[in-house]
Amino acid sequence: MARRLPAAVLSLLSTLSLLAVASCTGGGAGDGGGQQPQGADASTRIVVASGQDVTGKNGIRQQLIDAWNATEGSHGYRARLVELPGSADQQRSQLLGALQSGSADYDVVNLDVTWIPEFAESGMIRPLTDAAVKAPEDLIPSVNSTSYWDGKRYAVPFNSDAGLLYYRKDHLRDASASRTELSDGVTWRELRDLIDAVAPRDEKAGWTTQLAPYEGRTVNAIEAFASAVPDFELTDRDGTYVATEQQLTAGVAELRERTAKAYTLKEASESREAESLSAFAEGRTTFLRHWPYVYPTLYETFKGKLGVTRLPGKTVLGGQNLAVTSSMTGQRAAKAEELIAFLTDPDSERCLLRAGFAATRTSAYQESAPDCRHAPAYAETPWASPTGESTVRTPPDRFSDGTSYSRDILYPALREAVRRPVTPLYGAVNRTLITELDALYDPPRGPGEDPPSDTEIAKSLDEALREFLPD
Repeated sequence: MARRLPAAVLSLLSTLSLLAVASCTGGGAGDGGGQQPQGADASTRIVVASGQDVTGKNGIRQQLIDAWNATEGSHGYRARLVELPGSADQQRSQLLGALQSGSADYDVVNLDVTWIPEFAESGMIRPLTDAAVKAPEDLIPSVNSTSYWDGKRYAVPFNSDAGLLYYRKDHLRDASASRTELSDGVTWRELRDLIDAVAPRDEKAGWTTQLAPYEGRTVNAIEAFASAVPDFELTDRDGTYVATEQQLTAGVAELRERTAKAYTLKEASESREAESLSAFAEGRTTFLRHWPYVYPTLYETFKGKLGVTRLPGKTVLGGQNLAVTSSMTGQRAAKAEELIAFLTDPDSERCLLRAGFAATRTSAYQESAPDCRHAPAYAETPWASPTGESTVRTPPDRFSDGTSYSRDILYPALREAVRRPVTPLYGAVNRTLITELDALYDPPRGPGEDPPSDTEIAKSLDEALREFLPD
């Protein structure tokens, strides 16, 4: 007989199924975003194209655009948010097709951080002036570095992302594990020891992540490679291939070890964001590697049973940056930069953090940071909203041991996160990694055929990357 899940978990799964399709590596279906502003013609309208907002309909991005529109008298322009449907790859293809053909009038585009070199190199976005970014010194350096290509700023960080480790405290307590609070971090060795203590209980697996043949596998691979090799890079900042076969061998060995069947949920090799979330929410794993945007919903469901900490080893930097399309010129281009400056200013970043995104500015994580004013629904204190109460439930920032989620976990993760390969050919790099690493998760099954070794996989990967990356 099938096990009946608690109503709270069923509700969580329904919510997470909507959130997961809009993750930083997944994208999501949208309904077109905000409506056409009244009285705005093409000469005074700025269209912002973006993937779906994980905070829902009329979410934080739309509210920030509404706040900018509310100041219409001071600038005379109105902005409209258009949400693109589909996965991240599908959104990229839509944007490339639309900008190359001129079939869509997108003025500002919200691009995955890995797309900046490609869109800049192809001339689809334009270099920005200093007017597009307020207080650049406040931007987290690792996050800000994703805005540049060929020495020029082409974008401004809007929201960032970094992998985190979620865990079930109740599972650890029930198994009498050596640790039940991991807020000060955990190493992979310690994590495996905890899994050994927990996994035998009801034959549950220890952890799950996203290893299906899509970009989630690439993210996990880069995290393993960077953890195994100090200062690891596949490409340098100019897009030149700089990795060695020896480094790749060490990275493949690390990825194989951390996703070994003894510790990892069996279906992780076919899991994306949604499937890994479901497994964790159903209690089939104790640990989960995922992104910050799921924290508010997970906390609301599990409360005292949920823990979150930094991912062991290195984590990959994700997120989206705002850029101006090359079709924008003159006064309209200047107004588009003003809009970007507003959407990414310190107050907007505090609002994004309160909504569940990872903010891009150091000031957003300071304890003395004021409330979000641009979008009062996401204010921290009840009296900050027009109705006298906050309309959005957010988890408390401080844990029982005094640790701050935003300042002690999320901010350090972002500051120390590693970038995925910096190259206009990122799509090809992504496909190559997915294909070559398939040998770890779908090895040959012919008679007497042994799975390839770490060295063999690394050699094949190195040869495949050298075929198209400059070195």
